Amino acid sequence: MRYETKALQPRRNALVVLNAVLLAALAILIIAPKAKAQLDTDAPQRARGDYTIVGGETSSGNSNALYILDTSNRELIAVRWDQSNKRLDGLGYRDLSRDIFAQSDR
Repeated sequence: MRYETKALQPRRNALVVLNAVLLAALAILIIAPKAKAQLDTDAPQRARGDYTIVGGETSSGNSNALYILDTSNRELIAVRWDQSNKRLDGLGYRDLSRDIFAQSDR
C-alpha cells in the first residue's frame, strides 16, 4: 500500500524537474569547449622564471626603480613603488630574446 497524499505530489514533481534541470546543466558543462584562458596544448610552454632583481635610478633621475631580470624567459621589466597609491607601477618591458637575435644596423 502506498500512503502518498495529494499534498506530496507537487513536491515530488518539483524534485523531478529540479533533477532534470541539474542533469541538463551538467551535460552542458561536460560537452562545452574549453575556455580560451585554459591551458592550450598546442601553445609553447613558458619556462619557470629564474629572477634577479637589482635596484637603481631611472633615466629621469628623480626616482628609483627595481629592474627584474628573468633569465629563463629572457625578459626584463622595470617597476617603481608609487607611495601615494601604495602599488608598483610598471615603467618598461624588454624582450631580450628579440635583442639577442636582432640584426645589428651598425
